[in-house]
Amino acid sequence: MAPATGTAPVEVFRVEGRRDLRRFVRFPWAVYDGNRCWVPPLLREQTRFLTPAGNAFFRHSTAELFLARRGGELVGRIAAIENRRHLETYEDGTGFFGFFESVDDGEVASALVETAAAWVRARGLRRLRGPTSFTINDECGILLDAFDRPPVVLMPYNPPYYRLLLEDLGFVKAHDLYAYRMEAPAEMPRRLRSARALAGARGTVIRQIDLSRFDEELTRIHSVHSRAWAENWGAVPLSQSEIHELAERLLPVVDPALLFLAEKGGEPIGVVISVPDVNQVLSHLNGRLFPFGLARFLWYRRRVDALRGLIMGVLAEHRHEGVDAALYAATVEAALAKGYRWGELSWILESNLPMRRVLERLGTVHYKTYRIYEKEL
Repeated sequence: MAPATGTAPVEVFRVEGRRDLRRFVRFPWAVYDGNRCWVPPLLREQTRFLTPAGNAFFRHSTAELFLARRGGELVGRIAAIENRRHLETYEDGTGFFGFFESVDDGEVASALVETAAAWVRARGLRRLRGPTSFTINDECGILLDAFDRPPVVLMPYNPPYYRLLLEDLGFVKAHDLYAYRMEAPAEMPRRLRSARALAGARGTVIRQIDLSRFDEELTRIHSVHSRAWAENWGAVPLSQSEIHELAERLLPVVDPALLFLAEKGGEPIGVVISVPDVNQVLSHLNGRLFPFGLARFLWYRRRVDALRGLIMGVLAEHRHEGVDAALYAATVEAALAKGYRWGELSWILESNLPMRRVLERLGTVHYKTYRIYEKEL
């Protein structure tokens, strides 16, 4: 989108009421008009996600939404976020921003960021980090490369100039997140077959998650997720209600064949959850599922040829037993049987060298980088 021009000042105002919320949700259409790589979110889903009644995030934390306008025209948006679970975990005085969208105009970006900074500063916080929309477990980071490739499901996309807007305002790198791409092999690689056999010999059972026992299985997944990611940079465990909401959001699109638990002695020690890249469907709906989008959804859903490795983790005490490779083996085997042609494994922390080495040994390619920025206030 071309930068906003003119002498009118930039005005940032708080989102109040349904009309403002609707404008907040719809603003990205102005930024990405004509960009074939951007995938419009479902308007109804995005609206629900931004409201306390529809998002468990607001049960423990708070946020404020803001819009920017110049001369009567909307030119940007941002959310200022106080993530109390993060503060309880790290006690580091960090506030967050998210849902950042702006025209290519440094004055607009500055006004938005300064508003978010003032909001978190008023709550006694001394650092602004983002984007995380709303948490590090949601969409987060600024895309730094591969702008000619659309995002996979639940991954962000942005114009190249966002990086410059933030860096010109004094933001510096906090951490980079990597996305790896894996092409479907003609047959199951020998390395993966061996990994699954070796894990079995050591007493690890890899099994499909049973969706008919949804609540019970979700409890087992949560027990692994809350412990396996605890040592990662920025990690904040999902609450029970948050992981339940995420699972319910994904249920309409999951492929049960791609959901696996690793167990030892009947106890969960690892999990891998992959989901079909429903963005290949959403790109045809322009944000609306009803009344006519449902037929298009069902039509394009049958043509999805990619998946995203969304969650993969192994408890620390079992990470040298080949459980991670065995879980990938189960996923690749299922994906080949279902006809998927490629997959993205994302995101992986740049500092997570053990996971990166496993992926690279499996023949994946690091093909996208996302960055979380921060600025001392």
